[in-house]
Amino acid sequence: MIGTDTISRVIGQDVYDESGDKIGSAAEVYLDDETGQPEWVTVRTGMFGTKESFVPIRDANLTDDGVRVPVSKSKVKDAPKIDTDGHLSPQEEQELYRYYGMGTGTDTAQTMTTTTETTTGMADTGMADTGRTDTGRTDTGRTDTDRTDTDARGTVGHDISGPTTDDAMTLSEERLNVGTRQQEVGRARLRKFVVTENVTQTVPTSHEEARLEREPITDANIDNAMDGPAISEEEHEVVLHAETPVVDKEAVPVERVRLDKTTVTDQETVSEAVRKEEVEMDGDNARDRDGRI
Repeated sequence: MIGTDTISRVIGQDVYDESGDKIGSAAEVYLDDETGQPEWVTVRTGMFGTKESFVPIRDANLTDDGVRVPVSKSKVKDAPKIDTDGHLSPQEEQELYRYYGMGTGTDTAQTMTTTTETTTGMADTGMADTGRTDTGRTDTGRTDTDRTDTDARGTVGHDISGPTTDDAMTLSEERLNVGTRQQEVGRARLRKFVVTENVTQTVPTSHEEARLEREPITDANIDNAMDGPAISEEEHEVVLHAETPVVDKEAVPVERVRLDKTTVTDQETVSEAVRKEEVEMDGDNARDRDGRI
């Protein structure tokens, strides 16, 4: 049950029907002049919350999500169109009772008066828990000029989708923060191995060959020529020499190698979707600062 002590928690909350479907947001609470208890709540519906419908909260419950009322969303949608001028006439009240199939309340002559969110939960100081009479509330006690966009909020306009904060809403947008981070992309190794290849070089060599030389008999060599038998067999030999290539191998250092790193700077383009909030106006005579609708 919702009492006068919890009215401030109702205003601005989401309103759900008996099946859990969201109807809209609570705007104003109307009190029974006879009992002083909450009897009706106006619920803003529609895309921009411009339509207000009366919904009974006599048997409603206040939950963590908002307000749960014992009627269907479709029932509220087709509710009688009654102006939310801060007061319900007996005829308007009876029309709502008949539509929602409720009793006629405590008195067929009773009237309804609205209350909005204040620090005490009751908008009018004329409504108190003690010393309260029917004559303490009359139609002349509230006029159209008493209800403005600044009532009980102190700002021009107020939030319709939740609790009121101040007179403006904040627009936010996502911004792209681009940076770099270092990560391992690969490794380079330096290793040595042995290969065999053929090397060909030309080396000059020399060798000795036998050559027959003849000389005539002269007075200078006659004595040597006549030494020995006149007719005989004889052998004479000469040792011949030749050079052959000789190969020898040795390991010698030829150079030193090492791995090093260098930094190369490239340009890369990144693309990402970001969101931002925009605002639009809707309603009668809604114009911006430049006078445009």
